[in-house]
Amino acid sequence: MVKKLSVYMNDKLKGKKVVFLEKIKQLPPILAGYLQLADAVMITDEKHTILDVNNEYTRTTGYEKREAIGQKAGFTKSQLTSFCTYVSLKEAIHVGKPWTGVLLNKKKCGDLWHSSLTITPIKHENAVYFIGVFRELEQLKEGMYLSEQEKAGTERELLRVLAISCEIRDPGIEDHLVNVQNLTEQLIVSFHKKHSNRFSVAYLSQIIHASILHDIGKAGIPEGILYKPGSLAEYERKIIEMHPLMGQDILSKLSIGLHNDFIKSLEVAENIIKYHHERWDGTGYPHGLKGEEIPFEARVVAIVDVYDALISRRPYKDSWPKEKAIEHIKSQRERYFDPELVDAFIDMF
Repeated sequence: MVKKLSVYMNDKLKGKKVVFLEKIKQLPPILAGYLQLADAVMITDEKHTILDVNNEYTRTTGYEKREAIGQKAGFTKSQLTSFCTYVSLKEAIHVGKPWTGVLLNKKKCGDLWHSSLTITPIKHENAVYFIGVFRELEQLKEGMYLSEQEKAGTERELLRVLAISCEIRDPGIEDHLVNVQNLTEQLIVSFHKKHSNRFSVAYLSQIIHASILHDIGKAGIPEGILYKPGSLAEYERKIIEMHPLMGQDILSKLSIGLHNDFIKSLEVAENIIKYHHERWDGTGYPHGLKGEEIPFEARVVAIVDVYDALISRRPYKDSWPKEKAIEHIKSQRERYFDPELVDAFIDMF
């Protein structure tokens, strides 16, 4: 039975390959001419299935024609390109417009490569084709597509943020920060599917990047309080509730000497740090904001921060099963959390 199934599948795949080879032969001259370009070129049909690639594409990616033809256009994705890039790409080609951007893809050998990509829709005889032209940015002279001075300055400041965060001296803090950032991206994607016109892609991207900074204020909380295994005394709880304001102070110190454009992007981070413990019903801290008084970015992080804390083991508690944690988030809809964001959160699972 297994052997028959294998033969059937091989015959089926061969059949698909024959169909695509026929399509290549039938490519109109107006499309085939693009394969003569010096840059890497991919031609797909309207379902984004690869019909042909040129020699420069195979040289750059390591994939031969026979390996690329029949694959979906995104088969070289590395999962490291931001979702915002793919959102803008899909929105453009959905309405038949060309798109230009930078993707981080993976070669056949596993190496990563930054590709400047232009996708152009071409209509021919009632059919739509997409011409993708790639240029490998690593082959350009250093600094042509990214200022080395700005890159070094940004990396330096990010390292300072990490160094301050590490003062918490919690071996699990890095996992929590990364988890919150990953969950933030998933929630943003889920929300954007339902409310694609509500916020700009650039703003949503800033929320994702800034979410990792949400707890930097805990660097100023004494370990004896931060990791206390039992219940907190009233004065200890008050100290804990100071960490959003401590984080705001840390961020203001970090912003000294940064480029003005980067400082503007830190406004989103400041809102996350300062307001991610506010509650929809106004019972949160440090300012008791209510409903939409709470910045959207803080409302997003509030949900994923609580969820990750519930499913993670802490010195003062055991981890919850994911199902129980999800039910808790649902139960706090319109009480602690933005109801629209809770709905988007539930759609993630």
